[in-house]
Amino acid sequence: MVEIKTVKIRKSDDINVIFGQSHFIKTVEDIYEVLVNNVPGIKFGLGFVESSGACKVRSEGTDQELKSLAAENALEIGAGHSFIILLKNAYPINVLNAIKNIPEVCTIYCASANSVEVIVAENSEGARGVLGVIDGAKPKGIEDTTDITWRKELLRKIGYKL
Repeated sequence: MVEIKTVKIRKSDDINVIFGQSHFIKTVEDIYEVLVNNVPGIKFGLGFVESSGACKVRSEGTDQELKSLAAENALEIGAGHSFIILLKNAYPINVLNAIKNIPEVCTIYCASANSVEVIVAENSEGARGVLGVIDGAKPKGIEDTTDITWRKELLRKIGYKL
């Protein structure tokens, strides 16, 4: 018997999240190194759900508040070998490819500043696996010329286009 649940990632609107799955305890150190080497001065917290041995939530980060929040979210999600990174003053685009290139990283489920819910399956023994994520809200229509202008201005405002 498997029970399907959703777990809402707790974070403020100014925090970006990267949520994925790995396969090895050294993920904590490797993700830490990738983040600090790709964005000098980055503020982040990382939570990793160990799924064998002591079965602890491992955590690291450069910001104690984000580190604690990432660990709490990881514990709540509780899916084996999943990891959550909470970023402040940086965007996932700055680090996503580097994280994907870490040998033990298997999957990135999402990278977003939106409200995110993780869909998990829990078996009769209490073990959990990730089925997917709900990222943001349902579409409200197709963009028009005003929306296109807004999108292009936003990219320039945040420094991703000239």
